[in-house]
Amino acid sequence: MTVRRSTHGTIGDLVHWTQTQMVFVLTRKSSPSLLALATIVTMALSASLAWAVYPERNLKIVVPFAPGGGTDVTARTLAHDMEKDLGVSIIIENKPGAGTIVGTQAVAASRPDGYTLLMGTFANAVNPSLNAKLPYDQHKDFAAVALIARSFNLVVVNPKSQVRTIADLIAAAKANPGKMTFGTFGAGTSAHLAGELFKDMAKVNLTAVPYKGAAPAITDLIGGQIDVMFTTVASAASLVESGQLRAIAVTSAARSPAFPQLPTVAEAGVPGYAAESWYGLFAPASTPKEAIDRLNRSAAVAVASEAFKKLIVNEGLVTIAEPPDALDRYFHDEEERWRRVISEAGIKVE
Repeated sequence: MTVRRSTHGTIGDLVHWTQTQMVFVLTRKSSPSLLALATIVTMALSASLAWAVYPERNLKIVVPFAPGGGTDVTARTLAHDMEKDLGVSIIIENKPGAGTIVGTQAVAASRPDGYTLLMGTFANAVNPSLNAKLPYDQHKDFAAVALIARSFNLVVVNPKSQVRTIADLIAAAKANPGKMTFGTFGAGTSAHLAGELFKDMAKVNLTAVPYKGAAPAITDLIGGQIDVMFTTVASAASLVESGQLRAIAVTSAARSPAFPQLPTVAEAGVPGYAAESWYGLFAPASTPKEAIDRLNRSAAVAVASEAFKKLIVNEGLVTIAEPPDALDRYFHDEEERWRRVISEAGIKVE
């Protein structure tokens, strides 16, 4: 893809030429006041010209997960249409490790020039409560760009299970305290915390069983080794469709267009319950507002694309593309919600 250039060469050439002409005009009589005015005017004009053509070169979105997962797919779909809108290429760089900490730290340490972004997720809101010594501060080291989408988990059971509703699950758990189990992808994952929130709000005692990913957990659920999962749409939708799993509810605050027949956990017996995953773009702190605003507008265009709309069904997304302050508010709310759950459940990451 060809990077756009100004008619004077690069933007640096244009800025330098403009500065030279302004200084020449305003300082012909070497007046101190005119020199000061020349400095102010050229600085303002330089900044204005520089950001008027942003971006000039390729951007990078860091995905703190391995390729192929939901976050990676969402980032690549988003980038595809943002490229068209921005007129430059967007490189997806996968940096998995330490529960998203490796990739997140890489962006925190990047130059705040609008060319390196982070695809933030649910993990960014819970990591401060799980790790006392993060190598970055999510509030001080990042600037919100756009809240892209929210998603939900499915509450699924073995199709042979007697549990057919959330009310059944609550009744069975109360009749067998501590004996019913729910599978997780590990401590602090969305599947784990959604289950812990359910335990807390439904006043039941379920035992969490950690696995190294969704696949082995679902295998054991199908095999009858565990009783229930609060799993991602991507990991379970095809199995629900084929009859290998039974979905009994969604964990979102409202019903999903992708599964309109399924009630929310809240309406099925646990009022106020909501456990969502989400995707949001962040930039390093001090990234110029002009860059953030341009990226936000581009993200809004991208989520309206046909390619992105397919993710509504495939990944269970509700697209948003809200402004930076909306992501700030949402992030703070999520951080507080899960801090309480993590503290009360005594969850720790080894």
